[in-house]
Amino acid sequence: MRPGILLLSALLSLGLVASPAQARDSLGMFGEWGAFRDPAAPRCYAIAMAAPSTLRRDFQPFASVGTWPRQNVRGQVHFRLSRKLQAGAPITLTLGGNRFTLVGGGADAWAVNAQMDAAIVAAMRSAKEMTVSARGADGRGFSNTWSLDGAATALDAAAVGCARIR
Repeated sequence: MRPGILLLSALLSLGLVASPAQARDSLGMFGEWGAFRDPAAPRCYAIAMAAPSTLRRDFQPFASVGTWPRQNVRGQVHFRLSRKLQAGAPITLTLGGNRFTLVGGGADAWAVNAQMDAAIVAAMRSAKEMTVSARGADGRGFSNTWSLDGAATALDAAAVGCARIR
């Protein structure tokens, strides 16, 4: 098992990652990505930790794509970044030759709308990695990068995990 998967599994089991990690059911680990179902919410999601870094981090960064079937929300992209964001500074996702301008606050970033969520998820299926670049609250630029190895399979597992929930 790779170090990233070990860290993700450990953090998930201890409940140390923000709300997406409080899963009840593991749907599987696929490359660098895991898929989970939380029947209490209900919700399903694919999640991965960012690549390791020796630079300062205020938070453990992760990327997730969630589905909340009762709210009719599917494929919502969320990034927990490694540092608190500078208010009003641009947040850019680079993915497979595409650039997306995200919205965010605190240390979190999201797509602007459902159409952008869908475009990001589609690009995730064929790219090798994705990087979010932003400016920290201290004014310094930073970035977090995620491997997309296993992302497509984890996305599919999460979608199937909530397919019958209404």
